[in-house]
Amino acid sequence: MSFQVCRLIQNKGIMSIHTAQGRDRRPGFRRSCWNLPPIALAALFLYGCSGAGSGGAPGRGGRKGGSGDVPVLVAVVERKNVPVEIQVIGNVEAYATIAVKAQVGGQLTNVYFHEGDSVKKGAPLFTIDPRPFDAAVNQAVANHARDEAALGQAKANLARDSAQARYAEAQAARYAELFQSGIISKDQNEQLRSTADAQRQAVAADEAAIKSAEAAMGSSQAAIETARIQLDYTSIRSPIDGRTGALNVKQGNVVTANTVDLMTINQVQPIYATFAVPEAQLPAIKRYMAESKLPVRAQPQDNPESVETGVLTFVDNSVDMTTGSIKLKGTFPNADNRLWPGQFVHVTLRLTTQANAVVAPSQAVQNGQNGSFVYVVKADRTVESRPVTTGARVDQDMVIDQGLQPGETVVTEGQLRLAQGSRVVVRNAGTDGRGGRS
Repeated sequence: MSFQVCRLIQNKGIMSIHTAQGRDRRPGFRRSCWNLPPIALAALFLYGCSGAGSGGAPGRGGRKGGSGDVPVLVAVVERKNVPVEIQVIGNVEAYATIAVKAQVGGQLTNVYFHEGDSVKKGAPLFTIDPRPFDAAVNQAVANHARDEAALGQAKANLARDSAQARYAEAQAARYAELFQSGIISKDQNEQLRSTADAQRQAVAADEAAIKSAEAAMGSSQAAIETARIQLDYTSIRSPIDGRTGALNVKQGNVVTANTVDLMTINQVQPIYATFAVPEAQLPAIKRYMAESKLPVRAQPQDNPESVETGVLTFVDNSVDMTTGSIKLKGTFPNADNRLWPGQFVHVTLRLTTQANAVVAPSQAVQNGQNGSFVYVVKADRTVESRPVTTGARVDQDMVIDQGLQPGETVVTEGQLRLAQGSRVVVRNAGTDGRGGRS
């Protein structure tokens, strides 16, 4: 089976196809017909359709702006003072955390705050029933008075026995002379000597009694101090300025010494932000810390507009071997309580400021097989692929250590369609072909 195909060529270049049964009698056409198989007919038909759609548009791609022009966005390379910073995620840590416990047992009779209140140092928090401890203090005072009286009695006994001992010693000495003269008997002399020796031993016993009474007084005085300390423990006061947490034991309950935390106080003014940086940054941090205090900024994740500024105050004494990072802490005044313990924050540690650095948008820097490169727009609006050496990234900019000069124009969007020597048309709103304002 075959079809007879007629090719009608109009003077205006329009082509149409008819079968042998259809007779186109319009003027201005030339007709030629062939008997073709179906496959050849389909190929001829597709060829004609594709040719009809070309429209004769000149140039590569037919883009607005000239033959082969690639639309791109550009930016001008600048020179700026660039801060050298480290940005990480950290978390807020209380400057001090105090777990409040009862140091004596008893009934919790008073609670002087509400959960979540801010308290000052020395403010009363709890009272434990003080009556048993008052009684203990009174008993210790009474014992001390008793020991004091015993000491007085021992001193009086010493004075009495000392006088008697002196008299007995003098009498024994006189009678010894009489014995030597033969006036008294030996028995009388020895009796008086033994009396004098007994009085001397009584004096020694009185001196020992005085020392014992003094020791007893010291013990009773310590008992008084201990009882008073126990009494003071019945009134629990805040050791720091801070904010109270949840109350774990309610008023009226009986507490036991040093067992349950009654509640926790966190000091939030000032406050820490704890974060970790790679160990490779440690030498630079140590070098710049030796020159001056390093500023630290903290931004809560739920409120990026809120920024707290502090200083780096702590570098850990060892690197974490599991992560290859080192722990740092920044201290913040936190006057408005924007930072809260346990909160995650964006932390920015500024090391120094690099003066007059060459900066280009980070979107302009591409990565290739041979490293980083950019497309530079030349005066004739063709592009040059130029290798660059990059430095630190700051926000949306990249520091270019080598490869670019201030004032050059680089492509920031549309690089995928570019090659060395491609011609471009700049479509930046309100700019001329080199990225500058028209």
